[in-house]
Amino acid sequence: MRIHVNRRTTTRATALCAALLLAGTAVPAVATAAAPTPGAGSPVSAAGGQQRQDHGRGTLVSAERLYRLAGPEDVAAELTSAGFEAGTARYGVDAYRLVYRTVDAQGRPTTASGLLVLPRGADGRLRPVSFAHGTGVHKSDAPSMQRRDFLTGPPVTYASAGFAAVAPDYLGMGTGPGLHPWMDVPSETTASLDMLRAARAFAPRTGHTLDREVAVTGFSQGASAALGLARSLRAGEDRWFRLGALAPVSGAYDFGGSELRALLDGRLEPKSSVIYAAYTLVAFNRLHRVYDSPGQVFRAPYAKTVEALFDGAHTGRQLMEGTPDTLDKLLTPHGRRILDQPTGGMAAALRTTDGVCTDWAPRVPTRLYLARGDEQATVENTAVCHAALRRQGVDAPVIDLGAVDYEHSRHLGSNVAATADIVRWLRTLR
Repeated sequence: MRIHVNRRTTTRATALCAALLLAGTAVPAVATAAAPTPGAGSPVSAAGGQQRQDHGRGTLVSAERLYRLAGPEDVAAELTSAGFEAGTARYGVDAYRLVYRTVDAQGRPTTASGLLVLPRGADGRLRPVSFAHGTGVHKSDAPSMQRRDFLTGPPVTYASAGFAAVAPDYLGMGTGPGLHPWMDVPSETTASLDMLRAARAFAPRTGHTLDREVAVTGFSQGASAALGLARSLRAGEDRWFRLGALAPVSGAYDFGGSELRALLDGRLEPKSSVIYAAYTLVAFNRLHRVYDSPGQVFRAPYAKTVEALFDGAHTGRQLMEGTPDTLDKLLTPHGRRILDQPTGGMAAALRTTDGVCTDWAPRVPTRLYLARGDEQATVENTAVCHAALRRQGVDAPVIDLGAVDYEHSRHLGSNVAATADIVRWLRTLR
């Protein structure tokens, strides 16, 4: 979500605040007081929902309607206020928060939440579009926790075009317990797949059913999550859903190679490089033991404070204010070396982030979106992914969206521009 900053703040800092989906000014999603409808009002018990093995993964725990946009003109106003194109809107929408059972990064049972947006007045059977969102730091930086903003623009767009938009919050975000395992593709994949299952269990209460073929997309961090989900669907990891189309946007698919190299070489926006370097070390260390103490990788005084900034309770503004402006002020020589020449735990973590495009083939209509000049996700990531898919016999077109700045950010602009383009492309596949 976006925040307003002092006029003296640079436009680059403004863009970074927006790109990190920072908490502060977005309108929280609140359950409506409208007359009861399926899923409206108080949380709904999951009794009768489809039971599954693996700790009941995908079982619906609760659902509540967050808001309703009665017609396409209401959707258009909502999307316009968020800076998104409204030309593809054909229906009003109902938006629901689902809470469901899934597993954490260690495979233990937990819960997660997500946003399901359905078109009003569309036919009963809907094709699902799974949208995975970009990086956030506060637990409320998640689709089911916000409204009228950058986070909800894509799912509202897809639903108003006639699709069932399914947007996971990820582990540790939204209402989910614990810390968010940032850029951990395996847990992003399970959270996304189980959100689809929960959506399928809930949809009949609204008079809809979900089609088998899923169009999978995602932005930035979510682009890697989208590829993880697509790979699992292609492998048949769900008995119902299968991959129908794939369109990730501005991802860091070669995170340990192209992305970290561009970051360390100073080819990306400096403040965003500081944030992502810190997040990489802190988040990866929680799962893979990258360092023994913060002082090994972070300089004083940040060694005492940086880890706490990524606890899900701090806002993006606090993160901006609590970190330096350059990598040299943040990282010790050892911290830089871990990112530059990864071994041990860092190398293990990067194997999961960097394998999303390798050794598999979507075998469905596939596109890779980027915006040349992206200041946060170097376009070399997409070139690496394109080449990897081509080696598997997949010639996925790379769609360069051009100069599509949003909030002074080409990175953000790629998400806004790609959303409407993906809708139009999906309509040609139906």
